[in-house]
Amino acid sequence: MAKKTVLVACGAGIATSTVVNGAIEEIARKNNIDVNLIQIKIAEVESYLDTADLLVTTAMTKKEYPFPVINARSFLTGIGTEETKKQIVDELKK
Repeated sequence: MAKKTVLVACGAGIATSTVVNGAIEEIARKNNIDVNLIQIKIAEVESYLDTADLLVTTAMTKKEYPFPVINARSFLTGIGTEETKKQIVDELKK
């Protein structure tokens, strides 16, 4: 399976994306998925349109992207975390 490039974005690219970044690292390790995680501000997503495979974000976005977008606020609230993890794994295994 090819290495997947995952954008991990929040409003400032610092606090909540760090939490999500760590969760995705663990998910990838447990599922033997090779990922390249790029932690960014949501405003920087446009710079990665040609290279990203997935966007996982805690920020609100109404834009359409050429790759799947997964809402990761569950990692902050603790509600629905397992479903979000499953979505991430399913996308990374495609």
